[in-house]
Amino acid sequence: MNIPDDRRYAATHEWILRDGDSCIVGISDPAQDQLGDVVYVGAVPVGQTLQAGQVAGVVESVKAASDIHAPVAGRVVAFNEDLADDPSGLNSDPYTTWIFRIVPDAFDDIDTLLDAGAYSSVANG
Repeated sequence: MNIPDDRRYAATHEWILRDGDSCIVGISDPAQDQLGDVVYVGAVPVGQTLQAGQVAGVVESVKAASDIHAPVAGRVVAFNEDLADDPSGLNSDPYTTWIFRIVPDAFDDIDTLLDAGAYSSVANG
């Protein structure tokens, strides 16, 4: 499975990547593979302040529904509105299709998450 080393990962299968003065968050390829075809992404409330690990939203597939968690504490500043109409990007390219954008309380918190190697061990059981 594809696990890029340019971002960090939560054990709950979200990835986070710094993008200027905020970060984008999505689900990993192993998460997408376990879910199957994603058919719905619930809007993550813009303006909400989340704690690390707090549920931010939900993704639903033909197989199951799964919570999306905030990998770090911070304020949600955007939801990828394109996913409301067409979530298929999560199926075809989960690493360029972000779900929400967050401004972390502390950017250093990203460094406490799993790197690609450590996440690969978690994702592969």
